[in-house]
Amino acid sequence: MQKALVIGICLLAAFLSCCRPSVLSLSPLPARIERIEGHASLKILTNQETARSKFSFLFNLPNKGRIEVTGALGSVLYRILIDGGEAYFIVPSKKVYWQGQEEEIIYEFLGFRLNLAEMINLFSGDWGRQNQVFAGDLEGWIFIRDQKNRIKSGQRGDLWFEVEEFIEETPLARRIVFKHSLSSGQLKVLGLGLNQPIKENVFSKKFLEKYQPKTWAEIQDLIHHAR
Repeated sequence: MQKALVIGICLLAAFLSCCRPSVLSLSPLPARIERIEGHASLKILTNQETARSKFSFLFNLPNKGRIEVTGALGSVLYRILIDGGEAYFIVPSKKVYWQGQEEEIIYEFLGFRLNLAEMINLFSGDWGRQNQVFAGDLEGWIFIRDQKNRIKSGQRGDLWFEVEEFIEETPLARRIVFKHSLSSGQLKVLGLGLNQPIKENVFSKKFLEKYQPKTWAEIQDLIHHAR
């Protein structure tokens, strides 16, 4: 009886899983993308090591972003919060943070320099086509498009990326490979949602009043011991 119950629960779970729409099913796209959220995996290779991580992300266009990187057991290792040019690298478990420039903080996350607009474009494949506020961020970029007019690859200086897989017929990337002088790697989107409602205070910085500012060297030491 107990064995039959377990089998029945497994079959029901499998049935519900088949009925649930894929988190990467986005066709047709909304007329305008205002928010992008989801979760992804990141692998970075350097001469010394290979680093792997999983993270969730929320971009509220044009100038707000929130990224949470989790450890092996699912705990939050650190959080990145960007709001209108103010950027913070936060370690919630220690109640500490480091404030820096957008490109500095994204560099510490990805291993190469991008501003928030460029990072949003990397996920969305937009690169100034839809949201003209990003048009000024394209200086120095060279792009190659595929037969469907989607951005297939891009290069600026020694930084190069290629979209190896798109989400269905959309310009949004599912798997991106990148390479530059210091490292190479892969970013894979595991789940994605567009224009979903968000909590009112999701980008609030008020909680930082109870956190202690640290130098980047101190933050690095805390992260290293938390892994």
